[in-house]
Amino acid sequence: MFSKVVVALDGSEASERTLPVLRELAGPEGVRVEIVHVRERLVGRPAGPLHVNEDELTDRVKARADELAQAGYDTHLHVEPTVGTQPAHIIAEHARACGADLIITGTRGHGPVAGLLLGSVATRLLHVAPCPVVVAPANAPDATGSQTAATATTTA
Repeated sequence: MFSKVVVALDGSEASERTLPVLRELAGPEGVRVEIVHVRERLVGRPAGPLHVNEDELTDRVKARADELAQAGYDTHLHVEPTVGTQPAHIIAEHARACGADLIITGTRGHGPVAGLLLGSVATRLLHVAPCPVVVAPANAPDATGSQTAATATTTA
């Protein structure tokens, strides 16, 4: 059904909840998985703009890419700098350039107000993506089937 899938991973546990969704929607046969990790940058840090644990997050994303490759997926990892562009736009542009059939991303489970104030890659991606987007909620089961590691906040 899907031949090219972009999976957005930021190294967080919440983003890793995309992997069971990928496995459910597309088996490894004939599927090219493009993992996109956008390195986060913080504004106004005197020591420089690099995220405090960005190297650890990148290593975690690389480990997930290796796991998918070992499971038989044709996996390609792309680590991108933000360079003043919102991560959602970088992910969408990569999907456009590779001709993706689907983008899978996660959410950290912020409610509508927090998402508005903090910004939401998932929400923005829904507006700029060139193909369908599946968003794995923060309370979706992780690779072990556990739902205890993340919670979602919703308001009416």
